[in-house]
Amino acid sequence: MKITNQSLDNTGMPSTAFLHQWMREDQAAGSERRSEEAGPQQTGECGWTDSRGEWTAETWSLPALVQEDSQKSQAGSTGRTGSTGSPALCCLEPSAAMFCTTKPPGSVSPAKRQIKEVKETKTTINCVTFPLPGEGPEQQLLKPNEWSYCDYFWADKKDPQGTTSVAGFEVLLQKQLKGKQMQKEMAEFVHERIKIEEEYAKNLSKLSLSPLAAQEEGTLGEAWTQLKKSLHDEAEVHLKFSNKLHSEVEKPLLTFRGDNFKKDLKKYDHHIADLRKQLASRYASVEKARKALADRQKDLEVKTQQLEIKLSNKTEEDIKKARRKSTQAGDDLMRCVDLYNQTQSKWFEEMVTTSMELEKLEVERIEWIQQHLRQYTTLRHETDMFNQSTAEPVDQLLQNVDPAKDRELWVKENKTSEVRPVDMDI
Repeated sequence: MKITNQSLDNTGMPSTAFLHQWMREDQAAGSERRSEEAGPQQTGECGWTDSRGEWTAETWSLPALVQEDSQKSQAGSTGRTGSTGSPALCCLEPSAAMFCTTKPPGSVSPAKRQIKEVKETKTTINCVTFPLPGEGPEQQLLKPNEWSYCDYFWADKKDPQGTTSVAGFEVLLQKQLKGKQMQKEMAEFVHERIKIEEEYAKNLSKLSLSPLAAQEEGTLGEAWTQLKKSLHDEAEVHLKFSNKLHSEVEKPLLTFRGDNFKKDLKKYDHHIADLRKQLASRYASVEKARKALADRQKDLEVKTQQLEIKLSNKTEEDIKKARRKSTQAGDDLMRCVDLYNQTQSKWFEEMVTTSMELEKLEVERIEWIQQHLRQYTTLRHETDMFNQSTAEPVDQLLQNVDPAKDRELWVKENKTSEVRPVDMDI
């Protein structure tokens, strides 16, 4: 199941209903695979203490228990929306407060019952639960073949020194800030280009007024005069080019996403950081409840052994109390795990929607810069065209330069006499 246009809301983000459905389907696939991997059914006896402290025994089969746990995880009434094999993370599962053996019911005393060993398929890193490599179904990307932000930034990243870690979402925020800085530096680059154009235009205009070779005459003199005039025209072209660069390239780059942009990024950062803090708190509660359950089970085991060797007359009553406390500890653990899974699911949903929003912002930034750099090249081509037009009159006059005609004009204006010298007579 992947994100399609139908699964997006009116803001372009995946809807909450889609995320829940996607996670439920992925969880169902994970449960089916665990049942298949369980192999032949193993039967035995399960026992637990109810709220009155009474012991209840029941036979079990391992695949059935796995399937039942999966169905409970999918039930909406528990509020646990996380899933094993979810797109980016999986949720903790409560440790059942049961004591299981492979002997027939009623043949084993409570002291002999032991907790069934279960293979670990998940690991928790920085309070986020992930599947172990090679365990559970293969996770499908939310947006295959798109290299989307929502698929690749779930884990934390260690800094180059390896001393601290940076959250995946923080990496995305740093990308946004870097993009803002690059945009600013591009604007500075264009500004320097404008300064060069302005200085160039100023120098061209000044040079066009130079009196050098002003006394050149004839057709060549006309071409020279036009050449100097073309410098003035070219200066005007470059001055207009610099003005358009400022208004159509530099200014848009500077004003795109003003100071409010960083404030918006901080809101995203604080929101996701708050969810991570809540997740860390929930995880701490799970670990505390897990330890409490282990302590209660150990206490129950000690009292059960005391009953068998009859060290105390009050041991039987103590066992009932210990069973009630153990049951309560198991209930507390399941409640803490449910709250943890709810919080992790909320964090997961917000990570998907927010990372896709940041992805959308990055696309907008790149397209905006692309548009205005294209405008730069357009203005550059226009400038070349206008410069060419200023040179065309010069080219025309240079083609009309005629040394013979220039000589004729100069001779007519400066001649002294047409009479040539002759030989002297005696």
